[in-house]
Amino acid sequence: MMKMEKFVIRRLLFLSLAAFCFTTATLTFAATLPENELQALKDIAKTLGKTDWNFSVDPCSGQSGWNISNTAMDFENVVNCSCSYANDTLCHVVSIRLEAQNLQGSLPPELARLPFLQQIDLTRNYLNGTLPPEWGSLPLVNISLALNRITGPIPKSFANISTLTSFIVHYNQLSGVLPAELGDLLNIERLFLSSNNFTGQIPTTFAKLTNLKDFRIADNHFTGQIPDFIQNWTNLGKLVIQASGLVGPIPSGIASLVKLNDLRISDLNGPEATFPPIGNMTSMKTLILRSCNITGQLPEYLEQMTSLKVLDLSFNKLNGVIPNSFNGQNLNNIYLTENMLTGTIPSWILEKGRNIDLSYNNFTAGSSDSNCQRGTVNLFASSSKGTNSTGIVSCLRNFRCPKTYYSVRINCGGRQVTINGSTTFEDDTDPSGPSRFASRSNWAFSNTGHFLDDDRPTDSFIQANTSRLLMTDSPLYMQGRISPISLTYNGFCLGNGNYTVNLHFAEIMFTNDKTFSSLGRRIFDVYVQGKRVLKDFNIEDEAGGVGKAIVKRFPVVVSNNTVEIRLYWAGKGTTVKGVYGPLISAINVSPDFTPPSENGSGSSSVPAGAMVGIVVGAVSATILILGILWWKGCFKSKSTLEQEFKSLDLHTGTFTLRQIKTATNNFDIANKIGEGGFGPVYKGLLADGTVIAVKQLSSKSRQGNREFINEIGMISALQHPNLVKLYGCCVEGNQLLLVYEYLENNSLARALFGPKEYRLKLDWPTRHRICVGIARGLAYLHEESRLKIVHRDIKATNVLLDRDLNPKISDFGLAKLDEEDNTHISTRVAGTFGYIAPEYAMRGYLTDKADVYSFGIVALEIVSGRSNSSSRPKEDAFYLLDWVHELKEKGNLVDLVDQNVGSDFNKEQVMVMVNVALRCSGVTPAVRPSMSSVVSMLEGRAEAEDCVPDSSVSNINETKYEAMRRYFQLEQSVNGNETQSMSIDGPFTGSSTHLPVICMRSP
Repeated sequence: MMKMEKFVIRRLLFLSLAAFCFTTATLTFAATLPENELQALKDIAKTLGKTDWNFSVDPCSGQSGWNISNTAMDFENVVNCSCSYANDTLCHVVSIRLEAQNLQGSLPPELARLPFLQQIDLTRNYLNGTLPPEWGSLPLVNISLALNRITGPIPKSFANISTLTSFIVHYNQLSGVLPAELGDLLNIERLFLSSNNFTGQIPTTFAKLTNLKDFRIADNHFTGQIPDFIQNWTNLGKLVIQASGLVGPIPSGIASLVKLNDLRISDLNGPEATFPPIGNMTSMKTLILRSCNITGQLPEYLEQMTSLKVLDLSFNKLNGVIPNSFNGQNLNNIYLTENMLTGTIPSWILEKGRNIDLSYNNFTAGSSDSNCQRGTVNLFASSSKGTNSTGIVSCLRNFRCPKTYYSVRINCGGRQVTINGSTTFEDDTDPSGPSRFASRSNWAFSNTGHFLDDDRPTDSFIQANTSRLLMTDSPLYMQGRISPISLTYNGFCLGNGNYTVNLHFAEIMFTNDKTFSSLGRRIFDVYVQGKRVLKDFNIEDEAGGVGKAIVKRFPVVVSNNTVEIRLYWAGKGTTVKGVYGPLISAINVSPDFTPPSENGSGSSSVPAGAMVGIVVGAVSATILILGILWWKGCFKSKSTLEQEFKSLDLHTGTFTLRQIKTATNNFDIANKIGEGGFGPVYKGLLADGTVIAVKQLSSKSRQGNREFINEIGMISALQHPNLVKLYGCCVEGNQLLLVYEYLENNSLARALFGPKEYRLKLDWPTRHRICVGIARGLAYLHEESRLKIVHRDIKATNVLLDRDLNPKISDFGLAKLDEEDNTHISTRVAGTFGYIAPEYAMRGYLTDKADVYSFGIVALEIVSGRSNSSSRPKEDAFYLLDWVHELKEKGNLVDLVDQNVGSDFNKEQVMVMVNVALRCSGVTPAVRPSMSSVVSMLEGRAEAEDCVPDSSVSNINETKYEAMRRYFQLEQSVNGNETQSMSIDGPFTGSSTHLPVICMRSP
């Protein structure tokens, strides 16, 4: 026993000494990082243009900005060291990750002076220059340089990096042939070369790269056929050969790649070929073989790919029928656009199909001859029956041209606008979808595709402008319609003759600055009347920059009363986060002749005297009819609401009451999903398969007509992933209805502290993501949108959660424009008790900092899982802010975390979120940060300041805060436990109570 005790004591002494040595090595700057590596870091920073590395502390310490990471935003500012090398008491830099920092320097050759470096990640910056050959001497495992401005060839010396497993250089401007020596990189697993300017053939030495798991060469200028030796890459899970320059056919050896789960080959030039032998790839999830000259029938073995989610075989020459054995039940998207498929359309497609595009095929008339859109199945021009004499396709057989048109003018993706006081462009605000057909008076559009590899919760097919517009007719370019694959506009009922097609373009998605957001390349083709008129069209290049307009004009002959305009993505350009594919701002089809007048042509043959008699008679009859109508009360004014609604120039669609009743089954109680102060909310299903949420304004609602109109006007002008999407509204008689996107997981309030059966188990990463999403939405409202808006009613019940638990701010009925010079509102305070900022509640002083305060409360609710205020009979009221300050004084802020989160959470993120929330909920508006600063702090791109109660201020204001507490308790006793929105005349003197805070940087 004594020997055992001595052993334990010796062991403890040894561990203590080791810990002391480690601590000393960490704190002693000169003893941890060699001087030569320190100097190398300084030189690297200079070459990169990085100015915020703090060399007054140890770069290996992870302190003072040397280790900031936010995986949710793909932001990295990290230098990692290793101090565990044998026979070495020093630490060495092994990893540098500087993602999304917009660095404007060049790639540093000085990296070669860090002999232990294993990883360099400079993704999403603005770096130029060439790949330094010096890097070939390093033991690198990972090189990531995506989305920069790097030029030149790949140095042959890179073949010396035998340790390299990942080489990612896509979305740059690299060129030249691929060095054959790269075939010696036997450990390489990921090789991303897409969206560059590489030429020549794929080196035969690449046959040796048998460890490849992910190979991407899309959007390049390679030559030759797809090499047969790809059959050697039996570990391959993903293969991307879209618009690579290679020609077909797809080699039969591809059958050996049984581990493939993502195969994308498109725009493959070459001879016709039958379907490739891929039947043994049973783990396939994404299969894209678009525009590959594939002939023959759909293979039966597609049914065996039970994991398949996306199938795109569009723009081929497939014929025959869709196999009966193939039911596609697990598929999310099927695109068979523009093939030669025949037979009847299977019943499972028409009855249960999801996002299926069968447009432009030859199916038997009758199976697709009654409607161009069936749920989310696009059937436009899918029948072999063809078109009638006026150019109307068979699925529009019930449509009759009301008249002959001589123009088509569309503001693509935008509202109706009039240019130069005379030319009116129709609105085109249909939200669209992956397989969508929509029609108007004498035109329609058909869209195919969804955005792959996009981290946005839902695809948007209408893009709002994000750049500064530099044109006189800017209303045409405020929005544009975008498409992931193909977008076709058809004008019909046109008088035959010669026309000019004017296509309006402006690049409105990229920025005009020196950031990675400006580096995108949008490239697509344009067809008019089936003829390609623009190849590899780049809006930014043609217009001379972003935010600038370019109009392309093409003469056409209309001979069958129809004009067709197609925009097609041929696989080229950058595809970062869904930013790719065609974009068009407006279409103007104008005649090259003088159209006949509406009343016919030629001079009148009626004698002058008779004409006078006719006119006098007509005027008399008109007066008599108007008098009768007036006597019957037909000219009584419509409701003020309808007048006000029609006077608004809104960016949203309208629905009829009949449509809404059909969608909600006449407001069936079974479809009711919520109830608020405004009235009930119902779930509905539109005829096109779109699921909606309908807010019905109750006649007893405290949200009056003014708030209803305000909500429509506000939200219709806003588009952001973290704002709820308004599809449209209905104003008929006494019915006031708003139609929103349906969000599956209801409100954040219900998820956090609703009835137990409705609560969701939200882990910490999800809570953090929700908080960041709300902050982004508010930052957009306050600082980024065209209209600067103060929401005034931010609370957990007004944050809705979609299927993936992404947050969306809703309920803009109380929102108010931030007029900057007029921030003091003293006549009408609005909001919800417990969330209203003190200065607004007591003095009516309104700025965007009122929303910041409310956000702070919601952030604390997210962390704690408890409502800001609640009371139970015979119990004292609970105030979340009071509890937080009490925990902070005791140093137990971690106890704030909701027990449902468990112990698996990021303590550092929790402390950041709580401190940010306390800053936001400070009594004084001046101490509250802007929402853009909040986003930066939550994402780890800026340091969060610590907040402590200011006791010197609390005593002065003690009476005021006690009054606020009493007022809030009174409101609770009247309204119950649920927080209620309120709108009253004049400021009130109550709010929740807490100590003021002073924010200080942590030492």
